Amino acid sequence: MSETIKDIKSKLQHMLSISELERSEYNNDARKGVQNAMIQRRKQLEKEQVLLDNYVKMTEFENSILAENPDALICGIDEVGRGPLAGPVVTCAVILNKNHHFTGLNDSKKLSAKQRHSIESKLLNDVYAYAYGYASVEEIDEINIYEATKLAMHRAIEGLRIKPTHLLVDAMTLDIDIPQTSLIKGDARSVSIAAASVLAKEHRDQYMRDLGRKYPGYSFENNVGYGTQQHLDGIKKYGILNEHRKTFEPIKSLSLIHI
Repeated sequence: MSETIKDIKSKLQHMLSISELERSEYNNDARKGVQNAMIQRRKQLEKEQVLLDNYVKMTEFENSILAENPDALICGIDEVGRGPLAGPVVTCAVILNKNHHFTGLNDSKKLSAKQRHSIESKLLNDVYAYAYGYASVEEIDEINIYEATKLAMHRAIEGLRIKPTHLLVDAMTLDIDIPQTSLIKGDARSVSIAAASVLAKEHRDQYMRDLGRKYPGYSFENNVGYGTQQHLDGIKKYGILNEHRKTFEPIKSLSLIHI
């Protein structure tokens, strides 16, 4: 009795390379269901290879540092929340384990909410060290968003349980006594920065969801503080909150009742 298509699909999932798939006896199975399953598995493997190739490319900066110092503790740093009208700017500092591999890790802006949440769970369970840093709305208004972001990055680094030996920073240079490399669009070029990007994004999004429950009407759970129409309508209806950035337009120009 020939194998069922269901059984063959199950076996195909255990074939981990295209070459293995091409050597499979199932290439000679003329049933349409089997051939469709073969095509589907090939597409899956091709997609996985693209992700693997991208991950390898995103380790180039880390590998270069490790080539000079195999014991280096490389820390990726990124921020989220520079543009919103409300809420803090949040940063994350991450030191990955030496044998790290998080398939699909990329700039948080390129990932779906589901993908980010999945990768966040894996990162939190399997990184060497991580810490978050905040700069409050009051600090943003007092020293500007750029300086507040740097302050939050310093706080994240200081919060680590161990001092890193090299920093990979997304598009900023920090005043700190640790060797550093600033990378433009670093969250798409370095796995360490990408990891920090995902953790910072998920952490701040949760903060804004909590704020949305505290202050219904501004849709913070959906806009995470950005100036969407729902958010602006909420400001017009309910007023400006302490959590709003008073130096950001249109908040700066609005003369509404301060809750």
